[in-house]
Amino acid sequence: MYKDAKPENFFARFGTDPDEFFDVYTELSMPQDQQDTWKKDRAGCIADAELAKKYGWKVGDRIVLTGDIYPITLELTLRGLFTAKIPNNSLYFNEKYVEEGVPFAKGTAGFYAVLVDSPQNVNRVSHDIDAAFANAPEPTRTETEKAFGLSFLAMLGNIKAFILIISSAAVFTILLVTGNTMAMSIRERTREVAVLKTLGFTRGIILGLFVGESVAIAAIGGVLGTLIALLFLSGGTHAPQGANLFVIALHEWKFTAPAAWGVAILSGFLSSAIPAYGASRTGIVDGLRHIG
Repeated sequence: MYKDAKPENFFARFGTDPDEFFDVYTELSMPQDQQDTWKKDRAGCIADAELAKKYGWKVGDRIVLTGDIYPITLELTLRGLFTAKIPNNSLYFNEKYVEEGVPFAKGTAGFYAVLVDSPQNVNRVSHDIDAAFANAPEPTRTETEKAFGLSFLAMLGNIKAFILIISSAAVFTILLVTGNTMAMSIRERTREVAVLKTLGFTRGIILGLFVGESVAIAAIGGVLGTLIALLFLSGGTHAPQGANLFVIALHEWKFTAPAAWGVAILSGFLSSAIPAYGASRTGIVDGLRHIG
C-alpha cells in the first residue's frame, strides 16, 4: 500500500502490511482492539460485517478457504468485523500466510492500493509510479479505484453499449405504449374537454392539464422504478457471486437515478403533447356531439 503522495517515497511504502491497511482504506472502520488482534495473528482475517451476517460468522470463528488458482487450503480465524459506507462483501487476510504455502506467490502481487493526499495529486502520482516501473519486467498501470472496478466489467464485453441499446429499445417501446394510452384516454374524454371549454377553460389550460397529468404519472412511475432498482441492487450485494458488481452499480445509483427520472418525465411529456394539443383544439359543438 502507498499512503504518501510524494513519488520519492512510494518504493518504501509498497506492501500489504496490516498496520497500513486502515490508513489506506479510510472508508472502512473497525474497533481498535480488533485491529490490534488481527495485526498480531498472521493466520487471522477480517470480514465485512454484512458478509459475516450473511454467513453467521462471529469474531473468533474458524474459516476455511480452499483455493483454486492458488492450490492451498487456508485455515483462518476471524479477528474482526469492519463496516463500510457501502458493504463490499470482502474478507481480508495476510498475504504472507499464502506465500508460506505457495512458493510461486512469494514476492509477487496482483495490485497495490494507493492513497493520495488530495484529488489534485492523483494524476501526478499515477504518472510517476508508472514512469518508475516503465522498464521493469512487470510494468504497472495505475488507475483510480473506480476505473479498476469498471475494468472487470469490460472483461464481459462492451457492457455499456449493450445496456444503452437495451435501455433505448425499452424507452422507445414504453414511449409508443404510453403515447397510445394517452391518445385513447384523451379521445375518451373529448366531451369532458368540450364541457371544460363551455365553463371557460382556455385552450392553454386544457393543454396544460393533460400534459401535466401525463408528466405526473410518468414521474411517479420513474421514482417507483428507481426505488425498486435500489432494492434489487441492495439485495444483489449479498449474492454469493458477482456481489462486487452490484456494489459498483449501487455506488453509481445516485448518478443514474436522476437521469432515469429525467427520461421518465420526458417520456410522459412526449407521449401526451400531440394528443393533448389535438384535444385542446376540439370545438365545443364537435366535442359535445362526440360519442366515444
